[in-house]
Amino acid sequence: MAVKSTEKPNFTRKGSEGEEVAIGIRVPHAEGPWGTWGTSTGSCNSKAKCTRTIGMFNLTRPSQFILLGLSSRPQDQKPLFILFLVMYLVTLMGNVLIILAIHSDPRLQNPMYFFLSILSFADICYATVIVPKMLMNFLSETKSIAYAECLTQMYFFLVFGNIDSYLLAAMAIDRYVAICNPFHYITIMSHRRCVLLLSFSIAFSCLHSLVHVLLVNRLTFCASNVIHHFFCDVNPVLKLSCSSTSINELVAMTEGMASVMAPFACIVISYLQILLTVLKIPSAAGKHKAFSTCSSHLTVVTLFYGSISYVYFQPLSSYTVNNRVATIMYTVLTSMLNPFIYSLRNKDMKRGLGKLIIKIKSQIDKLSSTEPNKIGGS
Repeated sequence: MAVKSTEKPNFTRKGSEGEEVAIGIRVPHAEGPWGTWGTSTGSCNSKAKCTRTIGMFNLTRPSQFILLGLSSRPQDQKPLFILFLVMYLVTLMGNVLIILAIHSDPRLQNPMYFFLSILSFADICYATVIVPKMLMNFLSETKSIAYAECLTQMYFFLVFGNIDSYLLAAMAIDRYVAICNPFHYITIMSHRRCVLLLSFSIAFSCLHSLVHVLLVNRLTFCASNVIHHFFCDVNPVLKLSCSSTSINELVAMTEGMASVMAPFACIVISYLQILLTVLKIPSAAGKHKAFSTCSSHLTVVTLFYGSISYVYFQPLSSYTVNNRVATIMYTVLTSMLNPFIYSLRNKDMKRGLGKLIIKIKSQIDKLSSTEPNKIGGS
């Protein structure tokens, strides 16, 4: 008969070669995050690693995870809350201004700014998937996240991260056509083709993310429910599994790497073609103008892919605390910096933002002037 318990057991036990062992496991149950006890049997191989087969109960999933966050020290929580709240508000405000400036200025109605407006929207969603929950956990003692909520966060994190990646590739293609084939730019980068590129980016990102989340959902968790991260990223969750993650790692290193490297290869090839074309321009002013149109995009690509490469292109066993800091780069920091990078280094965007600010000021002045008239009339 199963005995109910609310304390976490010690699941690991060393055994000699070929020895049959009995391991107590806790099966998640509606009454608590770790449910009831069961037993499992297994055998130890020559390296003293135990392989388990479930006996009394099938292992299921925990009802919740604990997100350890960036720091476990209580005195760090409020300063971190203020820091990330400011970063989140700046991200929202900056990207919303970029979207409004592009849609309000007729001069910015071209493929490059179409993709930039979608990138700004994706960055807002990307940050919103992660930061609000992180802010709540800074002020919470439990720092918990429900299992379903964890997988949902993981899914949308992967979706918007991949959309960002493919949008950066689409923007590189746009720059390549504009510089290397300017006379056919309008024909090649038609609105229809831009929408097709966007549709492919969204569809593939959704399918890619669904595959990884379903593979995580098939895993069993029996030892710990503490995620050493500030959100439900794939690798930290995989490290908690007591079942084999070989399929997950294989898919991540094949399909996952291909989904990241394909747009990156597209960016590299586009810029190599741009470089060869620009070097043929005789005047220094012409070269500078061509390169200036690409500088903002190259800066964002470097920040985004540099941090992603550091975090994900390494074995699961080598995942450390430093990866959390690198993750901030492409999840929060890049989303916040994108509006500044594209506006400060782009004359058209500066002009568009200037017009938008003038419009907003004029609307505020109209509203402020009508209020006294209403009061006087009444």
